[in-house]
Amino acid sequence: AAMASDPDPVVDFAAGSTSFVFRDIFKNGEIVQDTGGIRAGLVATTFPALAGQGMTVVRFRLVPCGCQLAHYHPRATEILSLISGGPLQVGFVDTKGNAHVSILYPGDVTLFPRGLLHFELNVGSEEADYVSALNSQNPGTLTAAAALFKIPTRALASSLNLPATLLQRINSTLTPNIGPILQKARRSDCVPGRDITLNY
Repeated sequence: AAMASDPDPVVDFAAGSTSFVFRDIFKNGEIVQDTGGIRAGLVATTFPALAGQGMTVVRFRLVPCGCQLAHYHPRATEILSLISGGPLQVGFVDTKGNAHVSILYPGDVTLFPRGLLHFELNVGSEEADYVSALNSQNPGTLTAAAALFKIPTRALASSLNLPATLLQRINSTLTPNIGPILQKARRSDCVPGRDITLNY
């Protein structure tokens, strides 16, 4: 698979950019809100000063046990910093199949390499407030489960070595959106402030 990045800027900033400050991202940004929290994005259409700069910025507030579902960005590397709350369990899977999972505390920073599957889960008892920056004006976001179940059932059953009927039942419970999704984990799967480990 071929991957490319944004071109280098040829001017200091886009013509017509008059403001280099964006106020109140949680009110004026591109908002996605779900049971797991709120996501507020800054892109060139909402903040014209970003045009041609090759970057996107996103702020998150995840409720306890809120999860940014496993997803990847085909066109960007992401750097994430936990500002307050949490802690946050984060991780990605590399192309050798190795999982790299960490627990972040306020002030910690992590990196998700371009095109690799990753997630964030608030395992703490406080809302987790964090910011992500991506090195593309259009990083793309593909949520793993929703995308996986777009594959025809027989092919998916063969890939996962599972019965097609089971996969059809699972598919009927999934959110069809393949973009960013913030969901709250089931109480049986996540208790705020408990099991702050790397492998659960």
